[in-house]
Amino acid sequence: MDVSGTQMIFGLVLGVSILIFLVLKTRVHAFLALIIAASITGLVGGMPAPNVVTAITSGFGSTIGSIGIVIGFGVMMGRILEVSGAAEKMAYTLLKWIGKRKEEWAMAITGYIVSIPIFVDSAFVILSSIVKALSKKTGKSVLTIGVALGVGLVATHHAVPPTPGPLGVAGIFGVDVGVMIAWGLVFAIPIIIVGVLYAKWLGKKIYQIPDETGLSYTRPIKPMTFEEFIGSKEQKELPSLTRSILPIFVPILLIFANTTVTALKLEGGIYNYIKFIGSPVIAVGIGLVFAIYGLHYHVKRSETIDQMEEGIKTVGIILLVTGAGGALGNVLRESGSGDYIAQQIAQFHLPAILIPFTIATIVRIIQGSGTVAMITAASISAPILQQLDVNMALAAQAAALGAMVFSYFNDSLFWVINRMLGIKDVKEQILTWSIPTTLTWGVSLVTLLLANAFFG
Repeated sequence: MDVSGTQMIFGLVLGVSILIFLVLKTRVHAFLALIIAASITGLVGGMPAPNVVTAITSGFGSTIGSIGIVIGFGVMMGRILEVSGAAEKMAYTLLKWIGKRKEEWAMAITGYIVSIPIFVDSAFVILSSIVKALSKKTGKSVLTIGVALGVGLVATHHAVPPTPGPLGVAGIFGVDVGVMIAWGLVFAIPIIIVGVLYAKWLGKKIYQIPDETGLSYTRPIKPMTFEEFIGSKEQKELPSLTRSILPIFVPILLIFANTTVTALKLEGGIYNYIKFIGSPVIAVGIGLVFAIYGLHYHVKRSETIDQMEEGIKTVGIILLVTGAGGALGNVLRESGSGDYIAQQIAQFHLPAILIPFTIATIVRIIQGSGTVAMITAASISAPILQQLDVNMALAAQAAALGAMVFSYFNDSLFWVINRMLGIKDVKEQILTWSIPTTLTWGVSLVTLLLANAFFG
């Protein structure tokens, strides 16, 4: 290892170590701790001081720019869904359809489908109101339902085009997109099963439900039974199911249309307008309009605005911490640590299918972005694997699924899920999202090796 490589690795290790120490042992807020860690990582890793500042601000800005508006619109829409009874109506209808005590499976399957066309952060924000309604009205821990949804979302987000990450990986490996989709849908199934089983265990360990306002969480001793919940809704006046689901499904359909047009490389004319209204920012904004005029048409203007502002008050810290995570990830990318370690891993004599998987794993842990980890692993390993006898579709999935490992402080989804579910304790945050993503990563490794044994 040369001097520059040693310096980059030392900066990385020192920065992450200080980050963990600050959030676990001091009064320093996670937002400030992430910025401090990003600064130390860049400076010690050999980046020029002005470049460190630029990397921090650009990483923060690009992260907030990509999901900040969506989160803002999403929590405003979620507040209207809650106070209007629309979320309650969806939760009640969903329970009647699937029966007693199966909410987590329903949400996992929902995530499995929804995350194919929609960016995972946006999808979780859009669907989190249903998670809270199900938790509040059935008495089941919000962790069980929310983590099950998160696992369902992240499974197809990593494995199934036209999500940008796996779509880009398929292109780099020269794999047919249809084949990539088919394998991704298969690999996502065991991931979801293990994720839901873990979510059910976690809900028993951390029993937490939303309070009556829906803005904070409590940890009561006795939950409401299924029978009590169904009975309480039979006579209650709630919005129609159609008006209740439109604010959620209109954005989903618009984003899906945008994804389809982009995947087919359709340009010009009406296709540009489809891309515009199907971008997550515009689509979720349209969903908010549907919520305002479809569910609050009978409510005073001032009351509607007050309720939306109540929701937006909760989003400030989510935006700050999410942006700081993006800043740290960008410093790690700009420092070159990820590329350097990935190149070292590629030189080891591993089974062919494990080369992209291992590179994606290491890069993901270092810089936080699953999409960057996938693309990096594919870019480095594809030229190597083209010289070997290997199933390139499985190799592409290995690059995509290896990037699922141990989501933590430098991953925006880590903060989105934990904050939306009301988890503030660091140890509980790791239990909530770092552990299940690592379990699903392990499951994907086993299924990849099995598939390679038969189809490699």
